Formats: sequence, C-alpha cells, structure tokens
Amino acid sequence: MLLGLIALTLAATFFGAALYINVAEHPARMLLDDRNALAQWSPSYARAFNLQGGLAVLSGLAGLASAWFTGNWHWAGGAVLMIANWPYTLFGILPLNNRLNAIDLDNVGPETRAMLERWNRLHGVRTILSGMAVIAYLWVALA
Repeated sequence: MLLGLIALTLAATFFGAALYINVAEHPARMLLDDRNALAQWSPSYARAFNLQGGLAVLSGLAGLASAWFTGNWHWAGGAVLMIANWPYTLFGILPLNNRLNAIDLDNVGPETRAMLERWNRLHGVRTILSGMAVIAYLWVALA
C-alpha cells in the first residue's frame, strides 16, 4: 500500500505541474510577443521535461510495484496512465517541440504563435492522462 501511496503522490505532483502549465504559465507566456514567447517556452519546456518525465516514470513504476506486491492489479491502471505520458510525448508532442526548438529567434512569426498554441492543447492531454491516473490511484487506495 505504501508504494501505491507513493505512486499517487507522484501522479498528483505531475498533475499539479501539468495543470499549472496549462492554466497559468502558458497563458501568461502567450501575453508576450511571438519572439519572447518562444524564447521563454524553450528553457521552460526543457526544465519541465526533466521534472515531469521523472515523475511519470517513478509514479508508473511505483504503481506497477504496488500492483505486484499487493496482488491488486487495479494499481496498474493508474500506472499505465502515467507511463502513457512517455509515448504520447515522444510521438505526439516531440515533433512539434523539435520544430519549435529549431526556430531561430530572428525568424519568429505568426506561425510560431500558432505552434505554441497547439503545443498547449497537446500538453493538455498529459494533464488529462495524469488527472485520470490520480483518480485511478485514489479509487484503489480508498477501496
């Protein structure tokens, strides 16, 4: 059960960070002009990637370990949702990240803003996945 609570805590931390990015950080970033919005996005994303990537893996592994050690495979549901952030990021968001990172700050234009707006929508899927994982972990913990 302790591993399950660790999985829940890590998932909730991921969810809180992801939600903050979607509802506070990125909308504030988008109040900047296109050049500065991109200039702020790039280092912010790099830092968040390390934090959230680790949280997703650790939460998923803790959830799977909890399922294994308790024999309650419902913990695996939250784990799968957390681990799903990795392939979604690699295949769904990384191509856009690479395009954004390749833009020279002297060549920023309206298409850059559109790409940043699309990025926030794509990032919202990670927020939803982690929120669903929190609900799944809570459901098992409280059952």
